[in-house]
Amino acid sequence: MKLQIGNAAPTISMVDSDGNNFAIPSGKKTVLYFYPKDNTPGCTAQACNLNENLDSLQAKGFQVVGVSIDTNASHTKFKAKYNLAFPLLSDPEHQLAEAFGVWVEKSMYGKQYMGVARTTFIIDENGIIIDIIEKVDTKNHSSQIH
Repeated sequence: MKLQIGNAAPTISMVDSDGNNFAIPSGKKTVLYFYPKDNTPGCTAQACNLNENLDSLQAKGFQVVGVSIDTNASHTKFKAKYNLAFPLLSDPEHQLAEAFGVWVEKSMYGKQYMGVARTTFIIDENGIIIDIIEKVDTKNHSSQIH
């Protein structure tokens, strides 16, 4: 089932790349963004844009959390390299990606493979999805979040 605005987000309870507990619902508005891979151009642009605008997003009551299938070790290096000030979740078995419906068949150079569809879910304090951004502008992503 594809998640839609108004659906309850899948329940999450896990440890982020900093060793802190993360949960949905969290009692906070959450920008939960799924991205394909650490240190790739689009993913780096997206993370840096969110990081540069983190104060204004937090002023609107949002917490920002990124998810990819990379390891926590990769996330730690990625965060350090770009001074990212928000948590990243490691989803190597793509359980979160599947639960949120973003583990999809992709194609590159004529080859089919499974991967993460870059998608952002805006989740309210009670764990309800209030927006889904599927056409992510990686360089200006924070301006897409309301």
